[in-house]
Amino acid sequence: MSARPTGPDVLRDLAVLRRVRDRIDREYAKPLDVEALARGANMSSGHLSRRFRAAFGETPYSYVMTRRIERAMALLRRGDLSVTEVCFEVGCSSLGTFSTRFTELVGVPPSVYRERYAGATLGMIPCVAKQVTKPVRNREAAVGGRR
Repeated sequence: MSARPTGPDVLRDLAVLRRVRDRIDREYAKPLDVEALARGANMSSGHLSRRFRAAFGETPYSYVMTRRIERAMALLRRGDLSVTEVCFEVGCSSLGTFSTRFTELVGVPPSVYRERYAGATLGMIPCVAKQVTKPVRNREAAVGGRR
């Protein structure tokens, strides 16, 4: 017996996974955990994590954190909020975890990013600014030799 879905099951799974991803995109600043996302998708958290990673290349938790860091980058470039304010504004509850993850994805700590890039996207149309400032996904995996 194969544990992998086939045919219509694959399409149904992908539709569910896209809804989970859309929910993360909409609600990234709210408390989201894999268990809550899995309940909403009628899956176990382990199954959701495996299927999400197979479909999108990263776990739901990693995707949530990436969305939060992208939004944090935009807020830090504005320059009117402290790093702590930005941390809580994007839905993180731990400044340490936020700073560590930000540094992993962006390459510099949030405070350095704020100093260096405040106002850097002024005058850019939003879709260009978003593309230019998008964090590199899985940089740490490439460095560690894992794929």
